[in-house]
Amino acid sequence: MLCFGKKKSSDEEETRRPSNSKFKQQKLPAWQPILTASTVLPVFFLIGIVFLPVGIALLVSSNNVKEMVIEYSTHENCKDCRDELEKDGLSNFKNGIPINCNCTIDFDLDTKWEGDVYFYYGLSNFYQNHRRYVRSRDDNQLHGDLKKTVNSNCEPFDKNSSGFAYAPCGAVANSMFTDRFEITKMDMGESVPLIHKDIAWKSDRETKFKNPSSLSEFKNFLKPKYWTKSVTELDTETKNDANNGFVNQDFIVWMRVAAFPTFRKLYRKLDRSKSKFRNGLSNGKYQLRIYYNYPVESFGGKKRFILTTSSWIGGKNSFLGIAYIIVGCFCLIFGFIFLVIHMKVRTKPLMN
Repeated sequence: MLCFGKKKSSDEEETRRPSNSKFKQQKLPAWQPILTASTVLPVFFLIGIVFLPVGIALLVSSNNVKEMVIEYSTHENCKDCRDELEKDGLSNFKNGIPINCNCTIDFDLDTKWEGDVYFYYGLSNFYQNHRRYVRSRDDNQLHGDLKKTVNSNCEPFDKNSSGFAYAPCGAVANSMFTDRFEITKMDMGESVPLIHKDIAWKSDRETKFKNPSSLSEFKNFLKPKYWTKSVTELDTETKNDANNGFVNQDFIVWMRVAAFPTFRKLYRKLDRSKSKFRNGLSNGKYQLRIYYNYPVESFGGKKRFILTTSSWIGGKNSFLGIAYIIVGCFCLIFGFIFLVIHMKVRTKPLMN
């Protein structure tokens, strides 16, 4: 008689059995919600009652935020600069040569803007979220670790034809926004004081971006191809070495890439330490001077300058408030509909 295997003993078979516990024998107490009118209707009414006032509060706060958008890339006053940049300036920009053109746009503030005022620049049709663009950087280099051989992700903006490395390297740094702005209060005849302190994220300022032990180490590297000045000369306002290099906040703000092709980045804040601007911007006539250097026409982009205040929810954005109001209204409407249906069904006599 052929034997194909050893017969297992009863002890071995018992060891395969799960232990007689409530968890393994599926004897744990279970709870399953039963959706009845008495449980569902209060939830609908509660969500509606809570969401509706919250949405109204968010919408009112958003509407109280003052904002002015000046799209200067298509403005008639900047036509000469735009044409000059489009004619010869594009090749000059790619070779790090500024066109030194500026234009002015007048605007009025009908009411007083109290409190903090923020100034942004905005771009459209600029895809900072492209995968290769986002990766085109050397985080070790930006942390102050300068090496002659940079990260291969920076290609083709890692070194020039002679093999000298760029600092900072990569497409993100190379395409840094270069337009500059000045605002003048016309009736006062003086410039609006702007500061760039704390315009970048605190984590970026204190952790992600650091300079090497000495700024002299940058002499062994080239400035990015599209830049008109080296990384040690970015701060043209205070001309302080502590604001130059990789810790320059204009540079840090640009290096935090945007998620969408239409975006805005913080440029400056109103310096309220000055007595005439302690309470914000007064109403009246202003003039915006734009130092026009950054080309966008080649990819169909647009440039804008934004002035805005803020509230406890941040900047001007009506979406969140509208979303809360819509959800609250729907819950109340469907709650009343389901309540009417429930009352009719409950009072309807049963069929024999």
